Order: sequence, then structure tokens, then C-alpha cells
Amino acid sequence: MRHVIALDVGGTGIKAALVGTEAAPSGSSPGAPARPPVLLHEARRPTGRERGPEAVIGTILDFAAELRELGARKYGAPAAAAGVAVPGIVDEITGTAVYAANLGWRDVPLRRLLSERLDGVPVALGHDVRTGGLAEGRIGAGKGTDRFVFLPLGTGIAAAIGIGGRIEAGAHGSAGEIGHIVVRPEGPECGCGRRGCLETLASAAAVGRAWAAACGDPDATAADAAKAVESGDPAAAAVWQEAVDALADGLVTCLTLLDPRTLIIGGGLAEAGDTLFAPLREAVRQRVTFQPLPSIVPAALGDAAGCLGAGLLARDLLSTEVTA
Repeated sequence: MRHVIALDVGGTGIKAALVGTEAAPSGSSPGAPARPPVLLHEARRPTGRERGPEAVIGTILDFAAELRELGARKYGAPAAAAGVAVPGIVDEITGTAVYAANLGWRDVPLRRLLSERLDGVPVALGHDVRTGGLAEGRIGAGKGTDRFVFLPLGTGIAAAIGIGGRIEAGAHGSAGEIGHIVVRPEGPECGCGRRGCLETLASAAAVGRAWAAACGDPDATAADAAKAVESGDPAAAAVWQEAVDALADGLVTCLTLLDPRTLIIGGGLAEAGDTLFAPLREAVRQRVTFQPLPSIVPAALGDAAGCLGAGLLARDLLSTEVTA
């Protein structure tokens, strides 16, 4: 069976898959897969960032090589292409992982390194959030929507901007960094050097920190905060509402600039369901003036979005080969 390798590299773990594929039929446009991806094999392993950036690169290359060998044994031929999603600043044109603070690397020619390790197969490199947005746009909550924003709320906050079937990368590979919109100028200090950035207040990590401080349990998480809100805890409700209000302020800025039809909210915080979505929709509704209200919906693909998107990037390489 023809297949591709997909890798989604995170700060703590790497998700990987072998994805079944058929090249897009002749005459179809690049980026239009013949059918939704089929996950033939899935695997995970730690990123191992505590061992340093060179070790992380080695782990990625080794993992990809193992998947190539597995695919060749099980399906009669090695993978036809590979796609990899990584965090940070990514130059998708040159295939360079420009900068990733949580992995400690700069200007890593990851596409070239992977292609060499995989005996010359074509490799696509993408930003983790934009790659997840690609999957949500094609086969997830944004399917059939001409303009959407995918916003996973995890350790940080970034966005994928979907316009006309493609994901906007920007002139310098950093489009969608909504987490660094300042919503509270006197707020917490952000890793970027400013204060009151959206991700310091409304990411899952930020909510976890705020609830840990409020409840006195240093191990408390955003999921714990959501459970406390659902149980009627007033302190948790206050922490939660502060995050929702900050997120709504950031989203209204996003609506004003981008005018999406749909906002797709994913990541750990979205797992709270209506505990998040009901107050968030109301907070956004209260803030808009002239801006049309978009649909605000949960992501459909969960933590598989990045890996599925990486598979789609690899499939697009094959589609381009057919239609070139």
C-alpha cells in the first residue's frame, strides 16, 4: 500500500503515523487529496529536549527511519514522502526550522536532513499549529469553510489562518501569533518580553497556574480548574472568567483583522466543552460592534490534528508530482 510518513514534534512528545495515500487524480489542484487520510500505524515517543537540540534532531531522524523500515516491511515499499510539523518559527519554503525556544534550536535545515536520512524521498516541513489547521480545514471542523481561524489553547496560543483552502504562513513564517497580542498591558510578563500577552492569561498553562495559585495546590491544572467551575467553586469561576474575558478580547481583535466565518478552538482548554464554549460565545457576543459574529466551535481532530496535517503535507507533495 502506498503511504507517507507523518511526524508531529512537540515540546515533550513526538506523535507519528504511517498514512495511506493515493495521489490526487490528474487534473485536480495541488492540495486536494483523493480521499481522507487513513492511519495505518501510529506511534509516540518522548522528544527528549532535556538532552539538547542536537539530540532532539537525532530522535526525529531516527524515528522517521524506523517508520520507513516498518512501512517497507509491512506494505512492500518504503514511504513515498514524509511530512513533519514542528513548533516555533518555520520557513516552509526553504524547509528550515528557524527558531523554537522550547526545543533550543535555530536555523535547522530539517527538510534536507530528513530527506537525506530517508534516501531522498520528498519531505514537507510545516509549523505545528498551521499544520493542525490544515487538517481541521480539510477534514475537521473547518471543512467546507472558506475563511476560518484554528486556535489551539495549550502551553501557549497560536493560530492557523485558513483562507480559500490554504493556510496563511505570512511573509516571514510567523503569521497567526495571536498569543502575543497584548490584552492586559499590566498583566503577567510573557516569554516574548512584553506584559499581558494573551497566552499569559488564556492558555491552558496560564489557567493552570492561576488556579494552582488560587487553590493552593501547586500541581493543579486547567482541567482541575474546569472541574471546580462545574462543581460551583466561586474561586475557580473567577479564575475561569478572567481567562475567558482575556480570550474574548483577543478573539475580537482577530475577528476585526481577519473576518473569519468560523473560529475553531482546540487544545487542552477546549476539552472543557460547554464550560468553556458557553461563556466564551457570550463574551465575544458582548464585545462585537460592527463585526459579524462567527461560529465558535470545538476542534474535531483532537491531538491527532498535527499528525494528520503532516500526512496531508506529504500527500500534497505527491499530488504536485502528478499534476506538475
